[in-house]
Amino acid sequence: MECTITTFLLCILVFFLSLNSTAVEDIIRANETVGDGSVIVSSGGHFELGFTSIGTSTNRYVGIWYKKIPKKTIVWIANRETPLNTTSGLLILNSNGNLVILSSSNYVVWSSNSSTSVNNPVVQLLDTGNLVIRDENDKDTENYLWQSFDKPGNTFLPGCKLGWNLETGLERYLSSWKSEDDPSLGEYTNRIDRNGYPQLLMRKGFALHSRAGPWNGVRFSGTPNFKANPIYRFYFVLNNKELNYYYELLDDSVSTRIVLSPLGSVQRWVWIEKSQSWKLYLTGPTDDCDRFARCGAYGSCNINRSPACECLNGFEPKTPKDWNVADWSSGCARKVNLSCADGEGFVKHSGLILPDTQRSWFDRNMSLDECKRLCFKNCSCTAYANTDIRGSGSGCLLWFDELIDIREQEENGQDVYIRMAASELAKKGRSKVRIIIIPILLTVIAMLGACLWVIRKKRKCREGIRRHYFDENWGIGNGDEDVELPFFDFSTLANATNGFSTNSKLGEGGFGPVYKGMLDEGKEVAVKRLSKNSRQGLEEFKNEVSCIAQLQHRNLVKLLGCSVQEGERMLVYEYMPNKSLDLFIFDKNQRNKLDWPMRSYIINGIARGLLYLHQDSRLRIIHRDLKTSNVLLDHDMNPKISDFGMARICRETETGAETTRVVGTYGYMSPEYAIDGIFSVKSDVYSFGVMLLEIVSGKRNKTFSHPDHSLNLLGHAWRSFTDGNVFELIDEAIAQSSQEYEFEVFRAIQIGLLCVQQYPADRPTMGTVVLTLTSKIPLAQPKQPGFFIERKLREGESSSPSSNYLSVTTMVPR
Repeated sequence: MECTITTFLLCILVFFLSLNSTAVEDIIRANETVGDGSVIVSSGGHFELGFTSIGTSTNRYVGIWYKKIPKKTIVWIANRETPLNTTSGLLILNSNGNLVILSSSNYVVWSSNSSTSVNNPVVQLLDTGNLVIRDENDKDTENYLWQSFDKPGNTFLPGCKLGWNLETGLERYLSSWKSEDDPSLGEYTNRIDRNGYPQLLMRKGFALHSRAGPWNGVRFSGTPNFKANPIYRFYFVLNNKELNYYYELLDDSVSTRIVLSPLGSVQRWVWIEKSQSWKLYLTGPTDDCDRFARCGAYGSCNINRSPACECLNGFEPKTPKDWNVADWSSGCARKVNLSCADGEGFVKHSGLILPDTQRSWFDRNMSLDECKRLCFKNCSCTAYANTDIRGSGSGCLLWFDELIDIREQEENGQDVYIRMAASELAKKGRSKVRIIIIPILLTVIAMLGACLWVIRKKRKCREGIRRHYFDENWGIGNGDEDVELPFFDFSTLANATNGFSTNSKLGEGGFGPVYKGMLDEGKEVAVKRLSKNSRQGLEEFKNEVSCIAQLQHRNLVKLLGCSVQEGERMLVYEYMPNKSLDLFIFDKNQRNKLDWPMRSYIINGIARGLLYLHQDSRLRIIHRDLKTSNVLLDHDMNPKISDFGMARICRETETGAETTRVVGTYGYMSPEYAIDGIFSVKSDVYSFGVMLLEIVSGKRNKTFSHPDHSLNLLGHAWRSFTDGNVFELIDEAIAQSSQEYEFEVFRAIQIGLLCVQQYPADRPTMGTVVLTLTSKIPLAQPKQPGFFIERKLREGESSSPSSNYLSVTTMVPR
């Protein structure tokens, strides 16, 4: 009698069902099939793999549980999202090394998706509880083709690693069950966030729920109960290849596990043989102060205090009325704002759990003194601390935003040094020093007066030299206003760049070449040398000097100085080691380094920098040449807007103007500006929207091509959005990983389309853009974008990216 493959498998199923609970070998080889009703694989001493039900549910799952613990305790489930609703499931390892769960109708319920093909694949359950697929002939027994420890579910076992493989981009994290009877994906995740200084974060959906903080050399700073014990030891690894933590048992006879509960509690359980029960050893979060940002910015939480929240010294509640009714979410504000003036310094706060580090910077090799000096030099730096508390402390951690999620923990807390205004430091000093010796004071005053006289005389000399060069050589002197910018000698910059050698050259644009330089004090800089044939002439040079010299924001490139000697015009910037954004998102290899969280971080940084230009800076500035090549990336991939040669300064009451000289880059210019010469803050919003869609898609707007139509990227994005097929727009490099952040990606695309609408009045302001990027408030439906036209390419014309994608200056008749 002839049998189909389905009949053959069902025949095998009947055979194994007759076995009831008889165990088979400790491995499954290719094309071996096992049905529901049997223990499939045993690790020998500790774990078993088989079909099982959970709680009161009748659904069937393939799971792993403890072998010798009478109360079935499941530690991993394969098909947690796709259960079987009958007892006729099959598990098979095919010849390609792929582990598959089949329903009775031969429908694939779950697959390991192990892509590497081998000749002799086997499945093995290790004593650690790790289910692995490997080549039976491979002598390296740890060379796994796939392993369950890469998808740990809700349980963290000894030997399993949580964190990141930085070479492959693989992330391992805990995700809660929906309920005790339903192992499908719940609301909570517990994962290592690698933005800024890595820390362990708990999220409820997309919202931050609680924070274990960064590793401080001994434990995660927000978990004081992580102490040395006779049961287990934790390890934290951070290098170029991996970022993870794991724990190992000090006594193999102990059974312990960490579980993320459906209610968002991280629990460590230990099996007590005497009572034949699991005992709760540790749990977190422990109290109300563990809730993320419970007291807002600069608010400190102490659960033993009433009320629990209190502003740090030198700060006061932003909204006192709310604080009086125990609503502390608005946080605290400085009594005296920082101004980067002389006299600012740092106040030491002891016994604190480190604030949120998502927007921080770190160097694990610096000393605390070096850290202080580095923070002091940067006006945006708000606080610093050690990364490692062992011994006398080491490493440098800098904050550049408001300090959020601070908790007092005297026994296990750390020292944090917070930047304060000079007047606040003086108050603190007066509270300590009651008696001032008059002779010493007079001596200090006399010495200070002498120093000020010398400094003033030298400053006048330098200003005279600067005005001489600016006025006589280039006519940049503007009468009453002075250019507050350091002046570099030509010889200094020539030495720094090895005589502007080819080896020091970083790149070249329409303005001229850019060189990497090293100043005498060891500071790396980028030197923009305007060529004599540059489209950026004297006006653009003067414009950039007067514009960017007065701006201070972490998402704007910092201009360090300029030079106008020897018939040259040069600008000196802070050095950006990762160069420009376009070199990442439009390169097929580099784009893989930008996952969605990093792209989202870059988008938000650009938006905040642009908001500062439009609204928060002392001057209202319209950039007029925003594009991906004008967004630079520092060592930590922080985006910084650059190239202000085309920028225009407006009065506080102005939002735009009109010109007959249209400047910018085709593909980024708004319709009203490119056609009529009318520019405004909404012109920059349009350019930002183009960049946002380019970052999501990995494609240039201007040179975008599609086999089904001749629209540019904006037209394609609009068509995909209206057709409900935005997946088609997402860059293949993040398509798979972006599914986890589907809401964020789709929302970003919609915001991008709102920014590129045809009419300026329909576009949001950057204030609205920043708000919508960082919240879940409802969004308007976008209207048709500007330049929504079918392009007709001439015969033989290629739609491939142009190698000359530079700024242009065009005269438009009025």
